[in-house]
Amino acid sequence: MKSSLLIAGAGYLGSEIANLAIDHQVTTFTKSGGDGHEACDLSSSEQVSHLSKKIPPPEVIVHCASSGRGGAEAYRAVFVEGTKNLLRSFPNSHLILTSSTSVYHQTDGSSVDESSLTTPIRETSQLLLEAEQIVLKSNGTVARLAGLYGPGRSVVLRKFLNGSAVIEESGQRILNQIHVQDAARATLHLAQHKLSGIFNVADDHPISQLKCYQELAEYFDKPLPVTGEKNISRKRAWTHKRVLNRKIRETGWKPIFPRYFDALDTLTSTL
Repeated sequence: MKSSLLIAGAGYLGSEIANLAIDHQVTTFTKSGGDGHEACDLSSSEQVSHLSKKIPPPEVIVHCASSGRGGAEAYRAVFVEGTKNLLRSFPNSHLILTSSTSVYHQTDGSSVDESSLTTPIRETSQLLLEAEQIVLKSNGTVARLAGLYGPGRSVVLRKFLNGSAVIEESGQRILNQIHVQDAARATLHLAQHKLSGIFNVADDHPISQLKCYQELAEYFDKPLPVTGEKNISRKRAWTHKRVLNRKIRETGWKPIFPRYFDALDTLTSTL
């Protein structure tokens, strides 16, 4: 009998998880519903409770809903309140929260693992940490994802190709990324084994901004982007750290795309 999986949020990552979850009985929901998804506003305790009465209790829930590019208010509604609502309405399900490596605010280029200090300055990242603590207290799982990329989505490549890329100062800032397929496979791996705790989900080879653009310039036979000041107004704040994935690799998961350029051929036709 297939194990049951509830995916809260069927966006870029959630849809990929659903596509790969062939060994699970999958239910997905979005705020508006449609296209085979249940309709449920994650921030509404009443709607989540109604959903819990409508579907069989899932063995595992993956909370990968998006804030819709919103600010602190949206983050609190989706991540903090949404997490509480899921745990309240599905008390016997194992909950996995897809969080972000943005909670690490190191700016010195140091390597960070799951035990590293988390002192983000952005309220949105602070709210992610609050949601993480709620999940961890329930013996759930937190997957801290590096920057997602994949078919139809690569900020680095899009900016390079449209000419808006800027090499910040010396270009030494580290880029931490993960292919959406690898992120989905990691999430399903955590779900299958019900591995509690925090896990960084990033590829094997973080790369400096300069090195990344040098390789893109060589691949496309284009000039390097211009040099400018560092972008301290980035939505997730300016950070400079190397995210380690050793902990999840030790559980048996490994990325299909160990480095960003392993996937480049598959990206160029979709952007």
